Amino acid sequence: MHAISNLEHLPKRDLYAALLRETAALLGSERDLIANAANFAALVWQQVPVLNWCGFYLLKPDGDLLVGPFQGKPACVRIARGRGVCGTAAVTRRTQRVQDVNDFPGHIACDAASRSEIVVPLQRGDGTLLGVWDVDSPVPARFDAEDEAGMEALCRVFMASID
Repeated sequence: MHAISNLEHLPKRDLYAALLRETAALLGSERDLIANAANFAALVWQQVPVLNWCGFYLLKPDGDLLVGPFQGKPACVRIARGRGVCGTAAVTRRTQRVQDVNDFPGHIACDAASRSEIVVPLQRGDGTLLGVWDVDSPVPARFDAEDEAGMEALCRVFMASID
C-alpha cells in the first residue's frame, strides 16, 4: 500500500508537483480503469482543498457520458454529449474552466452548491475519447490557470496508467 502524504497545505505549484508524484506512485503498478479512477478521485478529493465534487464521466457507445468513480454527493448519472460543462469538454476536447457555473449556458446543476468547475477531456493515446474528469467547488472562481495546468498534468498521468 502506498502511503499518502498530507499535501493540501502546500502552495498550489508545490501541491500539483507533489500530487503528480503521488499519482504516479499510486497508479503506477495497476492498469485497471475502475481501480485507478477510484483511487485517482479519492487522492484528488483528499489533497486538493475547497472541492465539493470530483470524478469521472465515461463515454458510452450511445455518445452519452455516464458517471464513473467519484467523491462527493450523489451525482447526475447521465449527461448528453454537448450538454453542460462536461458535455462541452467532451465535444470540444478542450478543458473547460468555468469561474461561475451560473454564467455557463446550459450548465447542469447536479449539486446546487457548486459555483465553479473545471472539466478535462480524457483522450487515449489513439485519440479516442474515454470521457472527462470533472472537479467542482462551492467557491466562485476557485480554479485558475495553475489549477488547469495541474489537473491536465494529473489526467495525463492517469491516462498513461490505463493506456
